[in-house]
Amino acid sequence: MSGWYQLPACALALLVAGLTVVPLELQRRIIDDALAQGNADLLLTLAMIYLGVISLNGIVKFTLRVYQGWLAESAIAYCRRHIINLHGRETKGEGRNGTAVSIVNHELEAIGGFVGDGISDPLAQVGVLVAIVVYMVAVEPMIALVSVAFLGPQILVIPLIQRKLNALVDKRVDLIRSLSEDVAEQSEDEDDQRRTDNDIRRIFGNRMRFFLWKFLGKVVLNFLNAAAPLMVLGFGGWMVVQGRTEVGVIVAFISGFNRMGEPLRDLINYYRTYAQTDVKHDKVASWMDDRAGADDKAG
Repeated sequence: MSGWYQLPACALALLVAGLTVVPLELQRRIIDDALAQGNADLLLTLAMIYLGVISLNGIVKFTLRVYQGWLAESAIAYCRRHIINLHGRETKGEGRNGTAVSIVNHELEAIGGFVGDGISDPLAQVGVLVAIVVYMVAVEPMIALVSVAFLGPQILVIPLIQRKLNALVDKRVDLIRSLSEDVAEQSEDEDDQRRTDNDIRRIFGNRMRFFLWKFLGKVVLNFLNAAAPLMVLGFGGWMVVQGRTEVGVIVAFISGFNRMGEPLRDLINYYRTYAQTDVKHDKVASWMDDRAGADDKAG
């Protein structure tokens, strides 16, 4: 849908990745070169460069987010027009009004919103991770490899938890659509009210199970993320004592792992968003296919 408009977003994303790793080297230079040698002029120069880099990074990120927002809202507007057009051709009394309202008001937000950052966001996060890892391996490969080993288990944990979350999202979409249709057709009949209350309870239970799995995954991932800087302090500190590396390297590595935490979390959220959006997209596409088939029969 967005086509070539994704290219500027990808270019900005790669620029963000490149600018993110520059402060790590500046930190190392400030500690090992400027402070260790007592060079005030070099310290001021490096500090000004540091300020310029983080300012430029902030401007680029702001530009990227605004551009992604424009892409997303353009996609949502297009999809809403298309869905409303299909809805306007519905035959009354078929029980689909509630579903159409649910799709236009809620489900399209997630699907269209994914268009804005679905390509550039993971590109930026992967770029940041690769840039930081390459930098650390180039500066001190032993500390980098020992510490990065703690990030590997996340590759195994994320898909296991996400499969469970996907099933819950799929069920929740069905439950919300059922509730929308029940509310649209509800009367004062006791059976209708009982059916609506039952839908609400099932949605509540589904959401609570979703929270349990989601936050369990966060606890595990946070532990693994915290273990990596600990390895930097432990193994890297031992190397400093042995005279095999410098304090500035340890400071830069700890800062690097702290910077890796955000893109890792963003990639995890992206994976979840992608999986959930895929489920919602299939639901909307199925409804549209059914609607198109009904129009063909009516024709």
